Amino acid sequence: MDVIVREVAKVWNAGGRDQVAALAPVSHRFASGSFSCLLGPSGCGKSTLIRLVGGLESLSGGTIEIRDPVSCALQPVGKHSVMMWQGLNLFPWRTVIDNVAFGPEMEGVSRNERYAKAREVLAVTGLQAFAEHYPRQLSGGMRQRVALARALIMGRPILLMDEPFAALDAQTKIVMQIELLRIFEAARKTVLFVTHAIDEAILLGDEIVVMSARPGRIKEVIPVNLPRPRSLDVVKTPEFGRLFDHAFHLIREEVTRAMEQQMAESA
Repeated sequence: MDVIVREVAKVWNAGGRDQVAALAPVSHRFASGSFSCLLGPSGCGKSTLIRLVGGLESLSGGTIEIRDPVSCALQPVGKHSVMMWQGLNLFPWRTVIDNVAFGPEMEGVSRNERYAKAREVLAVTGLQAFAEHYPRQLSGGMRQRVALARALIMGRPILLMDEPFAALDAQTKIVMQIELLRIFEAARKTVLFVTHAIDEAILLGDEIVVMSARPGRIKEVIPVNLPRPRSLDVVKTPEFGRLFDHAFHLIREEVTRAMEQQMAESA
């Protein structure tokens, strides 16, 4: 599915008559089957934007279209997307397979069908041997795989990921990035991925959407023309280094602006 954002804005009520503009008018087309990484300073509206795409927040202005690229038919916002959060939100009293099957259960899918789907997704994410384990028996990386499996089982063509690997240690984070690359190659979904890490954005993305300090605007869209399928070897290439330097220059300016804003607001 194409995700077409036109002049989208979001203003939060901060109490009383005070308002905070989280997003200035933002326009962009996230192409069907592409992996887009949203990069910017804290508080610039990255997470707000994907929540709006997922239908989890109301718009203050503009429109969001979810369009089938073949039929060009418009689809309801939120119906074709699933969100993966930084927090795992796994049910500790449920086994791995029960956690994964929870979404289809809530949609009324029969027990046999939802557990058959759960076993398929566990195989894709390398968790089939841990189906009867409980979250407390798993490492942080494996629990993150369960969260990913729980998103994938819904079969939605749009995957919204809000810093899903931010809480992982460096080594586990790399393992999960490679795992996500493998899964993306097997089933091309439209992915909107929020991150603060430049190297992660380059490794995973087809494009990097660099956002400004609040109110968030799209400062620049950087195409990532590294070949797929990808491995960690790409980090050794001159193109990776060039992309990193360019993105770092853009982000440094916006992080500085964000810090100046915070100092002015707290003065």
